[in-house]
Amino acid sequence: MKRNDLQNRLIDFGVNTTNICEKLPASYTARYLADQLCRSALSPALNYGEAQMAESRKDFIHKMKVCLKELKESEVSLEIISRKNYGKSEEIEKLKGELDQLISIFVKSVQTARKTSTSKINNIHS
Repeated sequence: MKRNDLQNRLIDFGVNTTNICEKLPASYTARYLADQLCRSALSPALNYGEAQMAESRKDFIHKMKVCLKELKESEVSLEIISRKNYGKSEEIEKLKGELDQLISIFVKSVQTARKTSTSKINNIHS
């Protein structure tokens, strides 16, 4: 997958999620979840942009892990919203499907970056 493809998917995920957040009821709990979800859903796109300009492999891995944490937070928020029946279930399920794919991509990316980092260290010591 190309870097811009992933960035666009993250942006789309953030936009689609904020669209759902804006439709949630005005109750205290729904507003709280909407605020949390908006932050966690938009954060991966922003942090991924930072990761592209990382100062080191360690910095890159850290920023990618931040993206992953925010995606996992979004996953929990969406599940709570779904269980509370706050939104249209088909929209939420579609977002959850995209979220599962994004989480898988970031898990694999972090694993690959760690392996690459470890193999470079091992080659230096050989």
